[in-house]
Amino acid sequence: MTTSALYGSVPGGELAGRRALVTGGTRGIGAAVVDRLTQAGAQVAFSARSVPEGKIPGLFVQADIGTRSGVESIARHVQAYLGGVDILVHNVGADGGQHVPLLEQADDIWQLVMDVNVFGPARLDRALVPGMVERGRGAVVHISSLSRSIPNQNRVPYGSAKAALTHYSKGLANEVAPHGVRVNTVTPGFTESDWGRSFVEGIADSAGLTYEEARRTVMEQIGIPLGRPAQPAEVAELVAFLVSDRASSITGAEHVIDGGTKPAV
Repeated sequence: MTTSALYGSVPGGELAGRRALVTGGTRGIGAAVVDRLTQAGAQVAFSARSVPEGKIPGLFVQADIGTRSGVESIARHVQAYLGGVDILVHNVGADGGQHVPLLEQADDIWQLVMDVNVFGPARLDRALVPGMVERGRGAVVHISSLSRSIPNQNRVPYGSAKAALTHYSKGLANEVAPHGVRVNTVTPGFTESDWGRSFVEGIADSAGLTYEEARRTVMEQIGIPLGRPAQPAEVAELVAFLVSDRASSITGAEHVIDGGTKPAV
């Protein structure tokens, strides 16, 4: 994450004067979104379960969005520092970490992925979107996953939660559009984020391959027509477009950024 993302906005950008919140904003796609919105002039608050390294800026809040108390902490922080938000990006996600066959997935894993991926965004929307509705303007982006439409072996609870999030996002979009608030979903495929790189590194270590060899193997297994994974900055660019006035007529839509991976129309 760059210094500009952590400590201030760039004056005169297309998002100048806008207040934003990004969940899961310290790494990967979330960090790239924080940086991009800041570069566009927005004042950006961001949350994560873990404290980022180095100096902690005033606009960072440590909280677990998968809990009611965590959502309440984030909402209080935003109100205290920003007085509300005009842009809300739900990036945080969790797959439960229990990569076993579906019939062996325990209740606590199902509950965890639903708490983080569905209930967290819904609760935070309930806390912050009414302010947008009252002001007659705002933009919300929910980060989903290609797993929501292409079941991934051993990660079905995660894909199910992201499918629920995508459905919820569409419903919310229809409800708040008459009040000037736009809601969209961004659905990345395999992205070379911190998690993506660690996934490839794990394959490289277990198979005795170099990182590049393992990366090619993953690309072949997934089947990405573009021939490479997306980069966090590319996903962030799409998010920045959707929350800007350039996308003023776009709402209730799912925007897939996967290099052509999704095989269905």
